[in-house]
Amino acid sequence: MKIINQQLLNQLSDEARSNPRLRKNFNIHPKDSFPAHRLLNAIEPDSYIRPHRHLDPMKDETFIILKGKLGIIVFDEDGGVSEKILLDAKGDNVGVDLPSGVFHAAISLEEGTVFFEAKAGPYLPLTDEEQPSWAPENGAAAAEYLAELKRLF
Repeated sequence: MKIINQQLLNQLSDEARSNPRLRKNFNIHPKDSFPAHRLLNAIEPDSYIRPHRHLDPMKDETFIILKGKLGIIVFDEDGGVSEKILLDAKGDNVGVDLPSGVFHAAISLEEGTVFFEAKAGPYLPLTDEEQPSWAPENGAAAAEYLAELKRLF
């Protein structure tokens, strides 16, 4: 049995802050090939997760905020924002369920943000079709784009 407590959440946030990507995952599922992925994601405000989608119809994703604030953005095929929602551990909105095939991004809006994620496994790297040409990869352009996304909130 794995216990999820405040000590673990704080430890993950500390590890995220010292990681160059400013993120740290804690997998609850035993291995990448497991059919049900359940994990904790600690993410700091300057961490960039490139917008993406999962085309496998079995790969809906559920996010539940445990600490901090997380902005969820849904995009249309051309990169326009079609929906946004603020998840706040101390607020009304604490989770979302994202259907497969939808371009989305998650951005940390507060230090120490941690969320729970569930989706179908196994882990497979994103394909070219799942990564939009309109969203920058990591680098200076990504930092500017992340700042634009944060301004939505």
